[in-house]
Amino acid sequence: MKSSRKELWFNTPTRLAFVNITGQVQECIRDSGVKEGLALVNAMHITASVFINESGLHHDYTIWLEELAPHEPLKQYRHHDTGEDNADAHIRRQVMGREVVVAITDGKLDFGPWEQIFY
Repeated sequence: MKSSRKELWFNTPTRLAFVNITGQVQECIRDSGVKEGLALVNAMHITASVFINESGLHHDYTIWLEELAPHEPLKQYRHHDTGEDNADAHIRRQVMGREVVVAITDGKLDFGPWEQIFY
């Protein structure tokens, strides 16, 4: 069984951002030489998510996540007693997910027609 591991790093311009990483993940698959198997793509940061969907939902996600776990008022979160101000990001990550698994078929990510990977 062939396996490969590669880290990708991202800097987001705002507290909440959606970055399409499908191309970078596909490039990793191509460079690995893996033709058939599974790709595990996960966020190695406790307040970041990786999920599969279509980009047309980003506005809706932004509204829903802000309603679910608003950033302010900061005093609403006990986590902030530690000096942090990111409890909302921890909660949002929990619902958006840490990782995705995608089939690799013939050396390519095997998606449905609208599926893309977002960080």
